[in-house]
Amino acid sequence: MTDLSSFGGPLRAAVIGASGGIGGALVARLAADPAVEAVYAFSRRPVPAAEKVAPGQMDTDDDASVAAAAKGLAAAAPLGLVIVASGLLHDGAALQPEKSFRHLEAAALARSFQVNSIGPALVAKHFLPLLDRERKAVFAALSARVGSIGDNRMGGWYGYRAAKAALNMTIRCLAIEVARNRKQTLCVGLHPGTVDSRLSQPFQRGVAPEKLFSPATAAGHLLSVVDGLTPEDSGKVFAWDGQEIPA
Repeated sequence: MTDLSSFGGPLRAAVIGASGGIGGALVARLAADPAVEAVYAFSRRPVPAAEKVAPGQMDTDDDASVAAAAKGLAAAAPLGLVIVASGLLHDGAALQPEKSFRHLEAAALARSFQVNSIGPALVAKHFLPLLDRERKAVFAALSARVGSIGDNRMGGWYGYRAAKAALNMTIRCLAIEVARNRKQTLCVGLHPGTVDSRLSQPFQRGVAPEKLFSPATAAGHLLSVVDGLTPEDSGKVFAWDGQEIPA
């Protein structure tokens, strides 16, 4: 069990995308952690309430919805941890990872950017002001190794790769700005590896069993990484095993 002791006291955390596989597992792990005082679980379809878990509604496509969710937490702030666990790789015939530039479509590209890059940016806009100024605080968003420009050796998956690369740049910009007056606040990207969830199910062929993680295992990995972060790590992207992923 992860013990998020590096935050230096009782922790209030917010998880955005709490109804997804990884998001739900993060909520459960956080609620079970003795260092966590409260978990605010946001999703389009609110999850059930539970001990230490307060569900809330949020549509990351809608700036007003994100703003309303943040406003509702103002009295509960400061937060120590905000994790954006939402993401989109495929959506039936309307959206599939492109194998060639010939498959590029404006609507699919826009949708991928909306969910994977713009949504997390809007969450940062409204939730960064809620983070604790007096001690370690972390804003994290689920990224992906395929969003690394330096690590790209295969091509393809244009929309998803580009949207995650844009997310990584957003995280870097946030880190630079936040560091000016919040020395203990970190902004990072997290790559969970291949997780047995709806997002990865059509693409699991060839993945070694030991590299296909359950959502619960992935959540444990990610929270362990978060617990080990220091201010020098802000602006970077880390894999589930704590290794930095190149930009």
